[in-house]
Amino acid sequence: MNLAAAFVESVGKRPEKVALFWGENQFTYATLLAQTRGVAEQLATALGVKPGDRVGLWLKNRPEFVPAYFGILFAGGVVVPINNFLKPDEVNFMLADAGVDLLITDEELGGHFAALSAARPALKMLKVEAFAPTAGTPHSALRTPHSETDLAVIIYTSGTTGRPKGAMLSHGNLLHNVNSCRIVLETVDVDTFAVLLPLFHSYMMTVGMLLPLLVGGTMVLVKSLHPPHNAIKEICERQATVLPAIPQFYRAMANLPAQIKLPLRIAICGSAPLPVQVLKDFEAKHNIPIIEGYGLSECSPVASKNPLRGVRKPGSIGLPLPHVELSVQSDDGRMLGADEVGEICIRGGNVMMGYWKKPEETAAAMRGDWLLTGDIGYRDADGYYYITDRKKDMLLVNGINVYPREVEEVIHQFPGVKEAAVIGVPDARKGEQPAAFVAMTEGATLDEKALLQFLRQKLADYKVPRRVTVLAALPRNATGKILKTQLRQAAAGG
Repeated sequence: MNLAAAFVESVGKRPEKVALFWGENQFTYATLLAQTRGVAEQLATALGVKPGDRVGLWLKNRPEFVPAYFGILFAGGVVVPINNFLKPDEVNFMLADAGVDLLITDEELGGHFAALSAARPALKMLKVEAFAPTAGTPHSALRTPHSETDLAVIIYTSGTTGRPKGAMLSHGNLLHNVNSCRIVLETVDVDTFAVLLPLFHSYMMTVGMLLPLLVGGTMVLVKSLHPPHNAIKEICERQATVLPAIPQFYRAMANLPAQIKLPLRIAICGSAPLPVQVLKDFEAKHNIPIIEGYGLSECSPVASKNPLRGVRKPGSIGLPLPHVELSVQSDDGRMLGADEVGEICIRGGNVMMGYWKKPEETAAAMRGDWLLTGDIGYRDADGYYYITDRKKDMLLVNGINVYPREVEEVIHQFPGVKEAAVIGVPDARKGEQPAAFVAMTEGATLDEKALLQFLRQKLADYKVPRRVTVLAALPRNATGKILKTQLRQAAAGG
C-alpha cells in the first residue's frame, strides 16, 4: 500500500461524495481524483518527472493543493512542501538542498520565479492555473510507487535553530500515522474537518488532509482567518465536527459570545504547547473537549494525544498513539522511571527514514531505533507524558534546572496576560537568569511589580524572572511556534 493507492481506494468507495469545500465551491472525490490524474500525466509526460524526482510544492491553502500533492505521488515523485511565508532566499536553500528542478506554485508566488531561477537555472515551474484538463490517464498507466518504504515526502523542519533539515517520510510512515490518528480520534467518514492552518505543515498535511481524505471524510478549507469570524462562520455553516488548530485560535474562541454554538465533536491542539488556562477557558465556554497532543515533523508528525475517552490531563501531551512507543531517557540512554525528568524519545512506524543527505545528523538524532526529540519531560505514574521544555531551552540557575514552560504556565494565570515566553539570559554570578516576555490582552496594561509578586507566591525564587518585557505580540513562525531565538537577540540588545 502507498498513499496514492490509499487515495484511489478511498475515492472508489464514495466517488460522488463532497471531499472538499472552498467557499461556495465544492469538489467531489471523483473530481479530485480526475484532477490528480491530470496533474500526474502532465508531470510525467510534459515535464519529465521520473520516479524519485523531488518536486517542490509552494502553495497557500487552496483546493489545487490536494491534486498537486497526490499528482506528484501518482507520477512517482517525492513531495517537497515549502512554507508559503518564506522569502526567495529561504526557498532557494530548500530547492538546492533537496535537488528540486520543478516547482508547483501559483500566479502570486510564481512572481518570485526570476529570483529562484537565477540561483537554480535548471528550475522549471508549473502554475496551478495551468493544470491540464482533468481527463487524465488510467491509474495503471502512471508510475506510482508500490512500496511502503519508498520516499514520499521531504518535509523541512521549521528551522527555529540553524538551517532547516529535510525529514524523509516514507509512504509507510505517513500511512502509519494516519491510521494511528484515525484510531485515537475515532475518525469516521461522516466527519468534517475544518482546515484553518497551512497545509505545507506536517501537522495539517497529516491530520487536516490525509486523515479526512483517506477515511472518506470532508475537508472545509477555510479561505481566510482574517477577520477570525470568517472561520467561525464556515465551521458553523458546514457543521464541522473536527478542528485541528493551535493555541492562539483556541484562546480567541474561548472569548466568543455565548450565543455562538460550535458544532464540533472534538478540538485538537498541536504545533505549540497549549496553556492550561486556555484549555480550561475554552472547555468551560463550549463544553467541547480539546485533545492536546504532541509530535514533530520527524514523526509524520503525531506521536501522542490525550485520550478521547477516559482521563484527559490538562498540560499533558497524553499517551502514545496506537502502535507508537514513547520513553524518557537519560543522556546516556538509560530508561527513566515515573516522574524522572529526561529526554522524550519515540519509536514506531511513523518515525522518519532519516534526514535528507545528512547521515551524521541522522545518526545524532537516533539512539538505536529511538528518535531523540530534544524535548525534556517526564511520564507520570499513569503513563501520561509531559513536556517541560526543549533541551536547548532549559536554563541552569546556580546549577539548578529551570524549565521555561513551567514559569510560562504560571504567568498565563495572571490577569490580562495573553501570551508569555521565558528565556535564559547570561548572568555572571548565577550562570543564567530567567527573563520573561509577555503580550497583554487588548486594553490591558501590566503592573510588573504585581506580576512578580504573584510569581513569587507560586514559584521558587530562582525560577522567578528577573525582568519582564512587554511586547505587542510575541514573534512566531508560520506554524505558531514562538521564536525564542529572536527573544534572545532582543534580550542581548541584538
